[in-house]
Amino acid sequence: MTAVEAPPVGNVVGTRMRRKEDPSLLTGESRFVDDLVIPGALWLSMVRSPHAHARIKGIDASAAEALPGVRAVLTAADLADDWAAPMPCAWPVTADMKSPAHHPLAADKANYVGDIVAVVVAESRYQAADAADAVVVDYEPLPVVVDLEDALSDRVVIHEELGTNASYTWPLCPDPEAVERAFAAAAHTVKARYVQQRLIPDAMEPRGVAVVPSPHGGEVTFYSATQIPHILKVMLAVTMGIPEHKIRVIAPSVGGGFGSKLDVYAEELITLAVARRMGVPARWTETRTENAFATIQGRGQIQDIELAADADGKVSAVRVRLLADMGAYLQLVTPGIPLLGAFLYHGVYDIPNYDFSCTSVFTNLTPTDAYRGAGRPEATYAIERAMDTLAAQIGIGPDEIRRRNYIKADQFPYDSPAGLVFDSGDYEVNLDAALELAGYEDLRNEQKRRRDAGDPTQLGIGLVTYVEMCGLAPSRVLASLNYGAGGWESATVRLLPTGKVEVVTGATPHGQGHETSWSMIVADRLGVSPDDVEVLHSDTAISPLGLDTYGSRSLAVGGVAIELAAVQVLDKARSIAAHQMEAAEEDLEFVGGEFRVRGTPTKAMAIQAVAFAAFTAHDLPDGVEPNLTAQVTYDPPNFTFPFGTHISVVEVDTETGSVHLLRYIAVDDCGVQINPMIVEGQIHGGIVQGVAQALWEEASYDEDGNLRNPTMLDYIIPTAAEVPSFELGFTVTPSPTNPLGVKGIGEAGTIGSAPCVINAIVDALSPYGITDVKMPATPNRVWSLLQEARS
Repeated sequence: MTAVEAPPVGNVVGTRMRRKEDPSLLTGESRFVDDLVIPGALWLSMVRSPHAHARIKGIDASAAEALPGVRAVLTAADLADDWAAPMPCAWPVTADMKSPAHHPLAADKANYVGDIVAVVVAESRYQAADAADAVVVDYEPLPVVVDLEDALSDRVVIHEELGTNASYTWPLCPDPEAVERAFAAAAHTVKARYVQQRLIPDAMEPRGVAVVPSPHGGEVTFYSATQIPHILKVMLAVTMGIPEHKIRVIAPSVGGGFGSKLDVYAEELITLAVARRMGVPARWTETRTENAFATIQGRGQIQDIELAADADGKVSAVRVRLLADMGAYLQLVTPGIPLLGAFLYHGVYDIPNYDFSCTSVFTNLTPTDAYRGAGRPEATYAIERAMDTLAAQIGIGPDEIRRRNYIKADQFPYDSPAGLVFDSGDYEVNLDAALELAGYEDLRNEQKRRRDAGDPTQLGIGLVTYVEMCGLAPSRVLASLNYGAGGWESATVRLLPTGKVEVVTGATPHGQGHETSWSMIVADRLGVSPDDVEVLHSDTAISPLGLDTYGSRSLAVGGVAIELAAVQVLDKARSIAAHQMEAAEEDLEFVGGEFRVRGTPTKAMAIQAVAFAAFTAHDLPDGVEPNLTAQVTYDPPNFTFPFGTHISVVEVDTETGSVHLLRYIAVDDCGVQINPMIVEGQIHGGIVQGVAQALWEEASYDEDGNLRNPTMLDYIIPTAAEVPSFELGFTVTPSPTNPLGVKGIGEAGTIGSAPCVINAIVDALSPYGITDVKMPATPNRVWSLLQEARS
């Protein structure tokens, strides 16, 4: 890997410290939900509909109930009184949004393949699975809707009580007349349609849940492979009617999520209901095949985008019409996912006129919800593909069309046409760094050589500049969007009597490296070793306040809360040290973990000594409480806006249609970096997921709503063998909205990579008159386009 690194900004922050989490993960000492040993726990297996749309005429469980080890077979009627409310949807994006009541088990009708119709409770997981196969359900198949435009036509209305398949229409157009004038005056226009295929998140660890009720009744301990233990606790209380203070939620080691574990699932509620009903622990672990259709899916959109530009290619207006697939039901934040990109269809470009509208529809497919990037990759794809099309129409390079339209560095903070305020950016410097790292001119020369020689293996060069809205906050902005929660995050920092540090965070890691990064922030601030910092998380009894991890918010919200709490501890320690050293606070400097009197270097007091003095409380300033601890709840004033330029190089075999990703160059800007090694790891994973959407991944359904590729034999997930070593570089543009100057990086790679690769493929095929390739760009799809072009 070639890397141009960001410089260190402190003794610890900015260095390539190895992750503290990895030894236990690599040696198998970490414990995931399925690893938990829970004596006497009963196992659950779900009976799922094999039909995408069918009435449930009857359920015969007699054969299943007669099998060894089976304790019960429960249906929607059996558990009807266990629910205090339907399953939650926390984002009613419009006042008139249509949302069908969604209960954990289907009662009268199944609405997608995988909809739960019954649950088997048995003494072992294998007995439960065998018994589930023995349950006989009498179905009456109904007409199925899988196509978005068919759904919009209401040919078949899935939820009869709603009277339509349309859930909502959400517009954003500050000045419709100005948009019309811009298109009327345009010298060039682009009109394009792009399809965001459905994706299966496929986290390394499937979902799992285990519930342990108190032997005396009342309290429950709830283990879940979730990204959101704090939010889940609130939703369990509301949905199940259990007092919130009687619920403890623990997310043990969690093997990835990518947004798919940012949800409240039927299986979690069913397992809780069974444990309470039977008075013993109950558990369920998802199988890999179940994961393909029982866990939410990502993307699922049809995007119609138009650009208006003058003769030089300066874009004056963008117009977008989005048709979004909700699936059969609205999960926790399903309706809001397309709208997370609604503000970014102008991308990094200074486009004065903006017109966006999203209509969402129900289909007989697995519900959609957050998947890495959540709305932002879709928006970036549309604007970056359209910009390449505009460049080709005008006859200039993709780099030049971007230069002519970038928001300039001196325009920040930038009031966007969609109503956001971009914090900071320098897109042209970032572009130049990427072009240099790629050797862009040499690549274009090689491309010309192959074209002139008639080489059957053509070279394509794709370029993208993206911007991301992340650090999901502030709370007042989320309120304006009807989001059901805030955007704050909580942190506690305790400097213990022996000089060690405990950090309690409401941000919940599932692979991001929070323990390492939070230790580094505190170590720099308090002058201690990162090894002396313990980070506690993911247990609502230990960390009672938090809003968890998603939307690249961990560092920009949770990490800043850690910094602010550490500053409060340091300020209190300074007051105590000044008192004990008989000096004025303003005369003290803090260097290398010691308070020193300026000009008297021999007069010093280590922060560990201050911690012990605060603990004994023998000699504290008047009005100062014992102990060094601080708790902060931080609600950011704005989102943060990381950005970057990605360049991909592909070879396309024009005889077979196969695409080979030859090189991938990414120059990202996430503000100040806490740990460059973690940043690089996040970028690597993100790039692979975006490349996978461009080249391989698609949840493919037939007309009856059956998933054609539910296993990893059929659903292609890339390995290290399918991608090159990534060439990374960085620019650093600190965010002015938080004291660390940080932004976010967890989703950046995914946001830029899909359009980058498709742009490269279209570039390679442009001599044949091919202007677009649908995702995934499979060999058959590319070959078919070439055959059509040649004929």
